[in-house]
Amino acid sequence: MKITDSVHIDAPTQRVFEIFTDLDSTPSRVSGILSLEVLEGPAQLSVGTKWRETRVFAGKEATEVMWVTAYEQDVSYTVDAQSHGMHYQSVYLFMPSHGGTRLDYRFTMTPLTFGARLMSVVGLLFLGATKKALTKDHHELKVACESAA
Repeated sequence: MKITDSVHIDAPTQRVFEIFTDLDSTPSRVSGILSLEVLEGPAQLSVGTKWRETRVFAGKEATEVMWVTAYEQDVSYTVDAQSHGMHYQSVYLFMPSHGGTRLDYRFTMTPLTFGARLMSVVGLLFLGATKKALTKDHHELKVACESAA
């Protein structure tokens, strides 16, 4: 399963990148996140930063551990997670655009086990809910970026 999105944010790329990578402030900026605990590395993302995030998804609480696997200051970062036999990857790319920033985002979900392959068919039912949650997260971060600019 793959979800892609692109968002224009009326704020400088450096500021947008800073807000998107600031884990300490994320729970106050993203309403779907109930709690976030940094487990390894700095709260301002870098390769190896690992955290536990609890959020509301499809009306239920879900907790996942995520970590940064690639990072280029003010340009991009990649976050990976594994849960229930699935590998999740989120890639963020930040580019100056029309006096602001264009954010390109790609989320992929890949089954690692036979059971996860079977459940990925059911996961297609949650595709819309997942895209809706990600779009809401990005909108809330966009508002934070534009308010701070």
